[in-house]
Amino acid sequence: MFLFIFPIICACIIVATSFGSRQILPLTIDGITNDRALDYITLSFAFAVGQVIWGFANYIGGMIADKFGDEKALFLGIILSALGCYLIQYCDSTIEIVIAVGILSAGGAGIAGLAVAMSAVNKKVPEKKAGLAFGVLNAGGSLGQTFLAPIGIIIIINYGWIFALNCLSLLLLLTLPLTYFLRDHRVIIKSSLDDKKINILGMIKLAFQTPSYNFLALGFFTCGFHVAFISTHMPGVIAYCGLPTSLSGWSLAFIGFFNIIGSLFAGWYISKRSKKLFLSSIYLSRALIVLVFLISPKTEVTFLIFSALLGVTYLSTVPPTAALVSKMFGPSCMGTLFGLALFSHQIGAFFGAYLGGYFFTITGEYTFVWLIDIILAIFAAIIHLPIKEKLVTTSTI
Repeated sequence: MFLFIFPIICACIIVATSFGSRQILPLTIDGITNDRALDYITLSFAFAVGQVIWGFANYIGGMIADKFGDEKALFLGIILSALGCYLIQYCDSTIEIVIAVGILSAGGAGIAGLAVAMSAVNKKVPEKKAGLAFGVLNAGGSLGQTFLAPIGIIIIINYGWIFALNCLSLLLLLTLPLTYFLRDHRVIIKSSLDDKKINILGMIKLAFQTPSYNFLALGFFTCGFHVAFISTHMPGVIAYCGLPTSLSGWSLAFIGFFNIIGSLFAGWYISKRSKKLFLSSIYLSRALIVLVFLISPKTEVTFLIFSALLGVTYLSTVPPTAALVSKMFGPSCMGTLFGLALFSHQIGAFFGAYLGGYFFTITGEYTFVWLIDIILAIFAAIIHLPIKEKLVTTSTI
């Protein structure tokens, strides 16, 4: 049992630190715009680029992991992410902040992200336990947001955003030794379809020929839009409502804490029941939660309740999505295929992060983006219904 649990713990710590770092960075936006010659829309663009790069890096990280080993991909990603966080303090131009935030920090976090971590865990647990393991891993990632976000805002308020970024870089580097325990000794990639050797490009081609996989990736686009808009612009939404800055950290902490509950429930539920119906219900719930928020009075209590409800649905989409990828194509190329699905997620995230800043700049409010979020969530709830939850063979396409 320990042989299963310890790698999950190591992966949880790495993902928690990587995910937590991505939640802290938006909290530094005010400090950067005040101390550097960079405006809000420029920072929004840098974070939007980071969303796309994070998704693409998950795909690249998955390919590196499938070919060279999970631990090597994780090690590389942590180094790049720490470097990007450290360099932000020296950025004075658009290209510099895009490189630091959008490429190095986000790219490193993507390579050391969920696709590789779930691939590593998937190779070390029994197939029947994979869904639950994914839920635990996703919950572990939320611990980073739960604890690092409020700690980050406290450090920023008391010691400044530069000191916070330096602490974050050091924290990332401290997770490097844990990558050793996620190494995999298998070197031959085999197909789960006919037990024949198969190359990664062949598996990618098969995935794109599978309607269920395309529906899954398309729905994940909506998840990215939703999550990126909230994680990037929640501090701005709170400031727009005239509420204290400290509420931003607590809001993200509430999202992270309740996401732990949602992720654990998701891991338990999908090990027994339909994964696609669970995903559909999560997306529909998001639409309803945002709609109720829009018509509610904007008080501190409202934001905390809203954050808690968001947290339950926030990333509870990840375990069933990963489990469906594994169910359809097996564990051999899961890092690559789940990474591709995450790339779709992050294309949506680009629009969520950028349009939040864009529409606020031209309209002075966030209402239009919230409405887009509701429409996309309803679309995602519908698009998951035709998905077939079974192993893919050439005869089933």
